Amino acid sequence: MSELSNRRCVPCRSDTPPLGEDRLRELSSQVPEWEIVDGHHLRREFQFRNFQEALAFVNRVGELAEGQGHHPEISLGWGHAAFDIFTHAIDGLSENDFILAAGINAL
Repeated sequence: MSELSNRRCVPCRSDTPPLGEDRLRELSSQVPEWEIVDGHHLRREFQFRNFQEALAFVNRVGELAEGQGHHPEISLGWGHAAFDIFTHAIDGLSENDFILAAGINAL
């Protein structure tokens, strides 16, 4: 389990710059299952045996996101759920995104 999953998201100010390439590389090594898309957001898709399992997982992610105050974009379908994570306030990636990704991995 990544040390990131033990951390809490902190509010991000709109004047905070998105993470640079070196920091993205460093943090992404802690959540290698997640893809960095266009340097803008993280993406991961999970597979399940049926819709009910996918929905149950999405609900657990929703509880985690509420607790962290940081919410992913979610796509749900039969046997799969996909998550896109980025920090809306800066329209890019912050440490919060990697913390949430690690938390999702830990579920």
